[in-house]
Amino acid sequence: MSLSVIGAGLGRTGTLSLKLALEHLGLDPCYHIMEIAATVRRSLPLWNDAIAGFADWDRIFEGYNASVDYPGCLFWRELLVHYPEAKVILTLRDPDAWFESVTETIFPVVRKGTLLGRDGLGLSDFLRKDFGDRIGDRAFMTDYFRRWNQSVIDEVPADRLLVLNPADGWDPLCAFLGLKCPDQPYPWLHARVKKSRWQLFRRRPMPEQEPEELETNTRNYLKELRGACRKFSGLTVC
Repeated sequence: MSLSVIGAGLGRTGTLSLKLALEHLGLDPCYHIMEIAATVRRSLPLWNDAIAGFADWDRIFEGYNASVDYPGCLFWRELLVHYPEAKVILTLRDPDAWFESVTETIFPVVRKGTLLGRDGLGLSDFLRKDFGDRIGDRAFMTDYFRRWNQSVIDEVPADRLLVLNPADGWDPLCAFLGLKCPDQPYPWLHARVKKSRWQLFRRRPMPEQEPEELETNTRNYLKELRGACRKFSGLTVC
């Protein structure tokens, strides 16, 4: 098995919704940063090697049909070469909305921990490497976001690229992949509401969890999301 879809869109551009949408279409499982948390003891060392320049993409994505979100999106050029038959999806949103979302979630100005705990510090620093001490600078960050998206549009062959606004729903995604549109609405996930499913699932803040606990809680979270999307049409999760 090799990747057939590479997500080049930055995190907080509807990537978790896209993950579930692709899985619903049969491209499952789809990689996402939450998959690292769900398999942290195996996955984190592999990503640390990739950051150091020794990526083993076939091992990292073993068993996966697609990849979206961090950290895979940061390696879209390398993945484009390694998986020459794969198609690329660039998810977009308003730059200011993206800045506000990442500031409140994955890239807070004052970091109180990392997604993967103490051992994930190297990966966390890598995700923030392009921003430095300007991570709270709206003008800088929104310009970075625009430039990132334009680089994907400029460099990916047009016949391999879909520029997707999640608000567009199933039609452009399924047309791009040559698949039939499902009867149910596109799965929307909103993860910033305080009473989120993730907040309810985790017993302790993520940086304080032991690897086994983090893996179990994350797997339960993803299982719940998949189950909810199968059960309800047009569900707004969180």
